[in-house]
Amino acid sequence: MPGGCSIRALWILNSLDAVVFSRRFPVVERQWKTACKTANESCSEVEDPVKYSVLPLLPTDPELAASFAERKRREGSVRGFGIRVSQSTEGSDSWVDDPITRHIISLYIDTEEGGETHLLWPLILHVKGTYCILVLPLVEPRHLKAYAKLCQRSDCGNAVGVDDSLSSLLLDLPSITGYVPNRAFMVAHAIGDVITGDVVEPEVVVSASPSVGGLLDSLTGSIGISGISSRAKPVAAPVASSAPSGTATVGTITSDAPKLGSRPLDKDTLRSFISSAMPFGTPVDLSYSNIFAIKINGFSSSDAPPQDLKQPAWKPYLYKGKQRLLFTIHETIHAAMYDRDEIPDSLSVSGQINCRAELEGLPDVSFPLTGLNTAHIEVLSFHPCAQVPEQGVDKQSVMFSPPLGNFVLMRYQAICGLGPPIKGFYQLSMVSEDEGAFLFKLHLMEGYKGPLTMEFCNVTMPFPRRRVMYFDGTPSIGTVSTTEYSVEWKIITGGRGLTGKSIEATFPGTVKFAPWQIQRLPSFRSVSGGSGMVDEDSDIETENTNNMVNIEEFLMKKMNKDLPPVDLEEPFCWQAYDYAKVSFKIVGASISGMAIDPKSVSIYPSVRAPVEFSSQVTSGDYILWNTLGKCPSAATANE
Repeated sequence: MPGGCSIRALWILNSLDAVVFSRRFPVVERQWKTACKTANESCSEVEDPVKYSVLPLLPTDPELAASFAERKRREGSVRGFGIRVSQSTEGSDSWVDDPITRHIISLYIDTEEGGETHLLWPLILHVKGTYCILVLPLVEPRHLKAYAKLCQRSDCGNAVGVDDSLSSLLLDLPSITGYVPNRAFMVAHAIGDVITGDVVEPEVVVSASPSVGGLLDSLTGSIGISGISSRAKPVAAPVASSAPSGTATVGTITSDAPKLGSRPLDKDTLRSFISSAMPFGTPVDLSYSNIFAIKINGFSSSDAPPQDLKQPAWKPYLYKGKQRLLFTIHETIHAAMYDRDEIPDSLSVSGQINCRAELEGLPDVSFPLTGLNTAHIEVLSFHPCAQVPEQGVDKQSVMFSPPLGNFVLMRYQAICGLGPPIKGFYQLSMVSEDEGAFLFKLHLMEGYKGPLTMEFCNVTMPFPRRRVMYFDGTPSIGTVSTTEYSVEWKIITGGRGLTGKSIEATFPGTVKFAPWQIQRLPSFRSVSGGSGMVDEDSDIETENTNNMVNIEEFLMKKMNKDLPPVDLEEPFCWQAYDYAKVSFKIVGASISGMAIDPKSVSIYPSVRAPVEFSSQVTSGDYILWNTLGKCPSAATANE
């Protein structure tokens, strides 16, 4: 069995659970058939009576669609429960009792010929837009048998890392990284980006305007500038910057990749991408930018590398022009702020180092990455072009042969050592059924010093189930605006950056909603007879105000009594809670401590190329939960 990643087949299903595209790879399927035959011959029926089914090799599209629809019905949703619940049945993915089964699933295929049932696993499930993408990587038959045994266990799962658990099984799958589905996940995500048009390279931000004659100019079709190759280069439409409205976008280099836009599934484009990116079922280059450029321009003898160097697949063209090297550290902060003694606040940082190397030839770039100890890195991964030969307490040497265009050199998860950039509390109390009094008290950039600058900061109070009639209140700083279902507080706007100091912002006020519409419950009939009969058009009121001691509790229950059940795809069901969402952007440095010293970057063979470095921090899901209301939180184990 080969150690790399190979794909047996892939399917794309629409929202109606119908297969709209499929691709099988006969070369890989023959490898699976040979492996099954060898495994069957190597064991006797006394030692192991279970034989590996190899016929039919792969299900037909209708068979797979029917099995997928049946699994969705059985598991409760597209992704399923993930953990064992009362509805779980023996043999199902949720019976394994591991959350990863929401992303690596199995299907039981009922064949039309013979009426046999075959287990198909591991299927990588990726949901993108209205499509469900299933990718089946090649594994060893013994791994399939091990998973089948897990689906029949009577106990309710094992601890992570112990024998006979799904986690230990996945880690044993052979590949370059030691984890086969990891590569298959990349295939699924790449295909999802292609079919939805989300093929955008990472943003690289620099302090100066883009240099004339660089790669961006050649790719956008500039003519008459020295250094441009004689043959045509890929032409790419500019991609809109992610910067908020009102902020400067000078110095932002956008993607070279074509933006496909929203459109129906383009099967010809998909077939072309699959044939080029993973010939014969083996992923080679999943970059749509490279595939697109090669398809449009082909190759030229003028781009041939030196004879002693091998041109990597991720760099199909050699750059010609003014040379420079650009790095951007982009970090995203996710937070849940409770302001409660019994619930600790949650704060995490996910970051990535984006790079753009406008360098001629096939040079190697190396630099020491500092801040590993300061940032308390929890997870770290690199682009396939990178080598990491040395690691110290607070320094890691990184060497890479850069691809063409913008790419993510490294991703990481870290702890925010400086503390939350925005902390405080949000309180909302209902003084009547249609009116609430709220209070914000926030501290911005407390403990943050220059060069860290907060460019903008907004706070939004969403009310998805109540229509806002008007509000009354004046914040201590900033401006306020309303929409039909939200109130937005702009604390810091573009051009008024906050640097080197902290501020306190307060915002008391009241908000008035449209009258609450009592939901009509569907009629039902009692099993025993007419005593349980309810008039079909009657409004049902279940609360008794005489039993309510706290009028606020009564009002909250009255408003939330008709909330829809929790959606398994959104387990927190935010519509049932009161919260405010914060959005902001910080520039000048990373908040984790990760940094690159431009002076320590070396290029071999040595060339005179300026190195530019920038960093930005943006908010992800940064939530302020109502201190006086309900809030979801993760339960902690009692020691």
